[in-house]
Amino acid sequence: MISEKSYLPILSGFMYSTIFGFSFMFTKQGLEFLQPMQLLGFRFAFGAIILTMLWVLGTIKINLKGKRLGLLFLLALFQPVSYFIFEVNGLNLISASEAGMMIALIPVLVAVLAGIFLDERPTGIQFFFIVLSVSGVIFINLMKGQFDVNSNILGILLILGAVVSAGFFNILSRKSSLHFKPVEITFVMMWIGTFVFNSIALIQHINNGNLNEYLSPLQNGQVLIPILYLGGLSSVVAFFLVNYTLSRIEASKSAVFANLTTIISVVAGVVILQEAFYWFHFVGGIMILLGVWGTNYFDKNRMKIKAIKRRKNWTY
Repeated sequence: MISEKSYLPILSGFMYSTIFGFSFMFTKQGLEFLQPMQLLGFRFAFGAIILTMLWVLGTIKINLKGKRLGLLFLLALFQPVSYFIFEVNGLNLISASEAGMMIALIPVLVAVLAGIFLDERPTGIQFFFIVLSVSGVIFINLMKGQFDVNSNILGILLILGAVVSAGFFNILSRKSSLHFKPVEITFVMMWIGTFVFNSIALIQHINNGNLNEYLSPLQNGQVLIPILYLGGLSSVVAFFLVNYTLSRIEASKSAVFANLTTIISVVAGVVILQEAFYWFHFVGGIMILLGVWGTNYFDKNRMKIKAIKRRKNWTY
């Protein structure tokens, strides 16, 4: 029988990777009307307001007294602050599907960082499937270069900056889960994101002499749709699921769900935003999905073997 502890983190991973997959598309849509920092400010403000209302109503419990807040502030420096600064500016320069493909590099970095900082080393077969998944991303990008010689290098470098930020976030969230509940981590992330991004955006508007226009885009329904999605689903719900998953399974295996985000972002970009799709997207996508499956499947087998060994030791 499959226990709740074994399938809930996996289900959570699939859910947040799906939400994040569509977030690239909504970010691209929001950037048509808002400056990058303004979009982020509105997004995290909406998420912070939702969580605060749930806290005031007693729906969620948050208690930060006497806990290691410095660890959470460091976590928030990487995610949401540096990650989204890199991501949203990168999405200004490259397509949503390209960005999604680059995000699938996260598991490689997390696997390296988890081995260094958390002593969470994947087995040989798991590492093979992580490499297979990321190879799918590399294959797509190499093949794409033959079709699109105008790929924006700066945009790719900015998304790589987001990948590095996400890697450190995964490690810090895993460590933070020893001291904080997932909803507490998410709550702090939302409010730090709200403060940082709105502060930057307000300074930009002051410098441009149009501070009185800061909130005027919210009167446009086409602006509200991406903000509601990004602030509600992609910030509150998805980050709660990320922090929950990282509190239950190792960082190197949780990060592999970023590769599902790649598939979903490509599909959304092609179907909804009408971005180009070639045969190598399909081949690379299969490699990515096999990598996600193999990493989690062989983790379950490893856990079974460990349990059997423990039972044998107990009999002696």
